[in-house]
Amino acid sequence: MKDLREIKSDNRIKLRLRTKIILLLVALTVCLTGGMAIVGARNYENSIIESYNSIAYMGAYTAAGYFDEGELKAYADLLERYKAGENVQAEIDEVVSSRRYQQIKGLVVDLRKNLGANGIYICVVDQKILDAYTPEARAAGTWNPISYIMDCYRVEGEDMKFGDKSGVLPEFIEDFSQMLRKGQQPEDKIISDSDIWGWNITAIIPVVQDGQVYATIGVEIPMETLLSDVFKFVRDLGIIALMILVFALVFAGFLTMDMIVRPIQLVANEANHFVSKEANISDRLGLIKTKDEIQMLAESLLTMELSINDYIENIQRITAERERIGAELNVATNIQASMLPTDFDAYSSHTEFKLYATMDPAKEVGGDFYDFFLIDDTHIGLVMADVSGKGVPAALFMVKAKTSIKTRALAGGTPSDILADVNDMLCEGNEAELFVTVWMAIVDLETGKGLAANAGHEHPALCHADGKFELIKYRHGPAVATMEGLPFREHEFELLPGDTLYVYTDGVTEATSASNELFGEERLTTALNHDPKAEPDVLLRTVREDIDEFVGDAPQFDDVTMLAFRYFGKQ
Repeated sequence: MKDLREIKSDNRIKLRLRTKIILLLVALTVCLTGGMAIVGARNYENSIIESYNSIAYMGAYTAAGYFDEGELKAYADLLERYKAGENVQAEIDEVVSSRRYQQIKGLVVDLRKNLGANGIYICVVDQKILDAYTPEARAAGTWNPISYIMDCYRVEGEDMKFGDKSGVLPEFIEDFSQMLRKGQQPEDKIISDSDIWGWNITAIIPVVQDGQVYATIGVEIPMETLLSDVFKFVRDLGIIALMILVFALVFAGFLTMDMIVRPIQLVANEANHFVSKEANISDRLGLIKTKDEIQMLAESLLTMELSINDYIENIQRITAERERIGAELNVATNIQASMLPTDFDAYSSHTEFKLYATMDPAKEVGGDFYDFFLIDDTHIGLVMADVSGKGVPAALFMVKAKTSIKTRALAGGTPSDILADVNDMLCEGNEAELFVTVWMAIVDLETGKGLAANAGHEHPALCHADGKFELIKYRHGPAVATMEGLPFREHEFELLPGDTLYVYTDGVTEATSASNELFGEERLTTALNHDPKAEPDVLLRTVREDIDEFVGDAPQFDDVTMLAFRYFGKQ
């Protein structure tokens, strides 16, 4: 009977020990998973907020660059006179209706659309009114420290007019005060959550002259994708942790039974034998009483736990890094796609021409870009460019280059003047030493005459109405952003009705097959001349199909960007 009781006792001990070990592993895994999810989600969220904040401040500083020196201060002074009670409504009406004010507002509206922002606003903030904040005054609508110079909101009709006043969210009061006192952008990120606009981040920069803040520029960016991205991160991490938990439980069951429970049961039996036999040491004791074996088992368990911890930490780090990079690339891809003009039907009212363009990046984001825009009623600007490098750095430099070229072109001048000024702007602060090759032309839609400047870019191709495509080769200038003060030579050309101009980046001619052979200029002209009279979109699709057929299964190493412009002349 004593032996049976001992066996039952041993069975109960075996069951409790195995259960405790399994429960301990479950608890540890759950705690580790929960801790990783909380820390990882928070770090991931902070990294995305930093990205949104950078985009917002980039937009604010870009908007500030639209104003000439002293121009914004003149608007602010006029607004101060209006607030002081002077009768300057006629002056305000004249300013608001002026071509310059409307031109800047148009640029700000375009910037807001390109950034996907809720709004961009330029205003004057009254420090005294700001300091006099009370919840009662805000509720009564009498607390209005902000007076608007310009407001571009995404909902038509809700933007403020010149001289309109509004309040500011109470949680932003300290940020505004800090900005006005120090003349610097707020140190903390300005984040708001409202029922109307959702979760947003706002960038506010002061405009300072003679040590005084006379205006502020704000950009509000929605962060509507952040919550879904964080949820996806936590979900993926939970799946990985569940797999680890299942593996740990299966392994622990085997381990506790064959390597822990039975050896301990054997040790217990021998201990009971020792007690029952009055300290008689059996021969078996030497077989089971080896500290080396138990120590090796303990060290193996410790090594396993350390390995699991290292594995979990690596999974956390890799997963968080992948999610962060994926989210940043998604934001960058959306921004880049929104910045390239794709509404070709918007120019359908212009019977003088028809154009089409495409950009296929080699990675999630690319360094190539194209652009086309009306400089005035009779002149159109065409741009094809390729930033050195790939990925996010090239894409960010592409945003700066594209915005700078278009902004400068709309201010007037020839292609060489425009590229010279943009070159100096891009050289400033170019610590990454990136550069961009640019082909830019301005075409007179009435005469077909044009001026082109080629800054280290590929040769354009031209097809006359009665001929075939041929490359137009002439000496290039240096790439933009390589050195300050560079001049750029110009090339005159003339388009006749029916002529087609084709420009592209080196991703076309340098497309590489599996046998490491380049597509080249000869194959390009052959592809163009399959049907040289084809519509611009059909022409580009034909070239792309020839490239894909030539490359086959080989990976795409470079962005492929093309633009076709057909001239019909004045109708």
